[in-house]
Amino acid sequence: MADIYQEALEFFPYTQGLRRDLHLHPELGFQEVRTAGIVARELQQLGLEVTTGIAKTGVVAMLEGAAPGPTALLRFDMDALPIQEETGAEYASLHPGVMHACGHDAHVAVGLTAARLLWKHRAELKGSIKLVFQPAEEGLGGAEAMLAAGVLENPKVDLALALHIWNEKPVGWVTAPPGPLMAGGEIFKVVVTGKGGHGALPQATVDPVIAAAHMITALQTIVARNISPLEAAVVSVCQVKAGEAFNVIPQTAEFSGTIRTFDPSVRQQVIERFEAVVKGVAQALDCQAVCEIKRLTPAVINDPALAAAVTETARTVLPDVTIVQDHRLMVSEDMAFLMEKVPGCYFLVGSANPEKGLVYGHHHPRFDIDEAALPRAAALIAAAALHLLKQ
Repeated sequence: MADIYQEALEFFPYTQGLRRDLHLHPELGFQEVRTAGIVARELQQLGLEVTTGIAKTGVVAMLEGAAPGPTALLRFDMDALPIQEETGAEYASLHPGVMHACGHDAHVAVGLTAARLLWKHRAELKGSIKLVFQPAEEGLGGAEAMLAAGVLENPKVDLALALHIWNEKPVGWVTAPPGPLMAGGEIFKVVVTGKGGHGALPQATVDPVIAAAHMITALQTIVARNISPLEAAVVSVCQVKAGEAFNVIPQTAEFSGTIRTFDPSVRQQVIERFEAVVKGVAQALDCQAVCEIKRLTPAVINDPALAAAVTETARTVLPDVTIVQDHRLMVSEDMAFLMEKVPGCYFLVGSANPEKGLVYGHHHPRFDIDEAALPRAAALIAAAALHLLKQ
């Protein structure tokens, strides 16, 4: 297994070619028709049993080992983002307003490379690998749709692995911490209704803009004064909309944003206080308010035994690796829905390179990665699956 990184390096022209082709042709969530076609073609060329059209554009393939055993699911997301690319790369997006600004093009290329590595080592597998290429990770419900389509059944999945290329850290960096890694997320929207009127006659109105402003300020006290400093939570108002004219107090104002937490009890406390603050401020200022809070994802919580196995594999397989075991992020990831159902490990593989100027974060229009991360990621997820199915 120690040679698997060298094998991944030998596949590098294949991996890089796939990644750049996908970067040229990004597709938004549930629209990954071309991407899914490439995935199916490459997996079928290995002689794998491939199923397409799962949750619209998802692809699943089964790779059987030489002996019976558990089934390990390896998940790779495929969708791009509605962002205008500004990298200037020779492989920059050909589709205006759409780009792979998060690295899912790399994930697909890594997944298809890992499939080849595992195919080469299939005689060593005691069990099966279920390769899952998922649509619509970017807040559109792709994982939930795959779950509804039965991705954890036929055969039943016993454990799950997934990764993310991570441009906040340099090539050579890896983390697979036990316990929480990424926060659970909620989306909220608050609509405040008052009584509109002329801006020069405020006494005849009930101003929803003032009420919304007080709510936004008061909501910041939840984390500052209701949540223990030893816990983690985020309440961020990211959009505010009100009015159409400079001299008209509008009838309504609205704002929206996100809540992030790790612990379910903290989540519940934040939501309860959020609703109480909105209701209390609205009542005090003679307005009405409707508050909608929708769950985006649960927290990504790694199984300790699987995290330890991935970490051990990284030490064994990857050269010059820097492993960090205590790492948490307030971003969210819908792989958490699968990991609520089966034990799983989600890990990050560094992909930045300051010397090359590849330092822009995920969802930035100049996001790009050092492609040296590709064979490292492919080798790690393939070797981790081999390690777990040799147990």
